[in-house]
Amino acid sequence: MASTIALEQPLAHESTLRQPAIAFERTPTYVYASVFASLSIIIGLIWDISWHTSIGRDGLLSPPHLAIYLGAVIAGVFSGFKVLKISFWGTGEEKSASVRFWGIFYGSLGTMFCIWGAFAMLTSAPFDDWWHNTYGLDVQILSPPHTVLALGIMSIQLGAVVSTLSQQNSLVGASKVQKLLFIIASGLLLVTLFTLSSEYLGRHDMHHSLFYQVAAGVFPVYLVAVARASKLKWAATWTAIVYSLMLGSMVWILPLFPAEPLLGPIRNHISTYQAFEFPLLLIAPCLFIDLVLNKFGHINKWALAAMLSVTFTLLLLAVQWPFGTFLMSEGARNWFFGTESWYFGSSPDWQYRFDFMPWRLHSGLDLVKGIAIACVVGLFSARVGLVWGKWMTKVQR
Repeated sequence: MASTIALEQPLAHESTLRQPAIAFERTPTYVYASVFASLSIIIGLIWDISWHTSIGRDGLLSPPHLAIYLGAVIAGVFSGFKVLKISFWGTGEEKSASVRFWGIFYGSLGTMFCIWGAFAMLTSAPFDDWWHNTYGLDVQILSPPHTVLALGIMSIQLGAVVSTLSQQNSLVGASKVQKLLFIIASGLLLVTLFTLSSEYLGRHDMHHSLFYQVAAGVFPVYLVAVARASKLKWAATWTAIVYSLMLGSMVWILPLFPAEPLLGPIRNHISTYQAFEFPLLLIAPCLFIDLVLNKFGHINKWALAAMLSVTFTLLLLAVQWPFGTFLMSEGARNWFFGTESWYFGSSPDWQYRFDFMPWRLHSGLDLVKGIAIACVVGLFSARVGLVWGKWMTKVQR
């Protein structure tokens, strides 16, 4: 690797997996490429969801799909080139600082994730096109081809996170750019986690305990791991800010462009793109995740996980429950919050368009039991996050 310099101790033999004795002089191009690929994928993913709710059937090479595939190609090409360069033309120093697989290939763990993800995503493209031609529109986000696509997307985004993480961990005093790249990559992956769980995290679900149980299972494991691994003091909060800005910007920008349904039946006559979900108010619970980890990070890990779980669940309940009420009000029916967006195939006069459905409401003892279950789910989620975060602090390849 041309961009590496030696530190005090001699280089390890290439066959060993000891901690490498080299550090990166500057951030390699493939790391920037992996973060850009993650951004391109997220833009295409949210745009594609909006396309389905505004226009209907899309083609293999629709603009949102091209943005998604562009991310896969960039991640695959830059990471593949890096692996081939080290494997066949690299020095012993570069190979000793890499992970070896299949006996002949050398590369960082992040590049491996990106290459696997690129293959999965590009494989899912013709599969998805055949699925639509055979069965029509998807009624769920996680159809079989979308599941393959989602695994590929998450693999590339995880590759971006690990690549930026190895940069941060390899340096004695990581630069602001490397810390920032890790937070951006982490925030973009958080958008994907929300998108995949969004069928349970919409505004119509915010007054039911299942919303908080799903949130407690999905978010603490990831946010706690990011906070433990980052060298920033408020990493979970910054990750939530990146998530909020990314998802919010898609709510604000897409409806500015014209779009008309091309499939029937058309019950809701629209003329612009319909926005996806407004971001959850994750910044508040993330602020306290950082606070708890900074102040009590040294205590028993199960006790710490319990504290993180209760803090996250109750704070999310405290902010998201009243915010859910607000999102149903006339005050949220505007460009900023985007709650007027509605699928073209649904009646705009549906009685629960701006109201909670009675069968998806929890109150009294049912709500208390549901939140207690959410805290238990969050306990295991946070505990796994602590283990994952500790592992992430050791990633240097």
